[in-house]
Amino acid sequence: MLLPFPRGSAHAAAHEEPAGQFQHSVQCNATRQFAWSYWTNIVNRNDPPAKFALDGPFDVGSRLTTTLPGQTWHSIIRACKADREATIEMQLPDAILSFHWQFEELPQNRTRITQRLALSGPNANSSVAQASIFEQTAPDGMKKLAAAIERAHHVNCAES
Repeated sequence: MLLPFPRGSAHAAAHEEPAGQFQHSVQCNATRQFAWSYWTNIVNRNDPPAKFALDGPFDVGSRLTTTLPGQTWHSIIRACKADREATIEMQLPDAILSFHWQFEELPQNRTRITQRLALSGPNANSSVAQASIFEQTAPDGMKKLAAAIERAHHVNCAES
């Protein structure tokens, strides 16, 4: 279940108190710049049956559409620090589900990728069930992402 932010946390003090949060990290054998470049290229989003579309460059203000059978989700990139982190917000009924991604450089050309989900808004408590779908799928999805980045990095290194 999405866990609440601790009272008095920096996030809670700076923003409206979220109804919950979830965080997961993976590591991959690729440089931070390569991992970021792979992740921000919409062509690399391969998660059937989901389909993804980005209405411009991966930057603040661009809109991301995720389509699954019978449902479509719209998101917007709210913050972006190239090669380091981005925040994508998905509008739910009277709530916002925020996905904060961070790419941290590790020794030996490795990268830690962390995704934090936060649910907030006036009707956030009624959206916990809908948001929990992402919590359930995030660890496996991030594991697949790290493996895809490593495969692409290996191919890229072999071609260089």
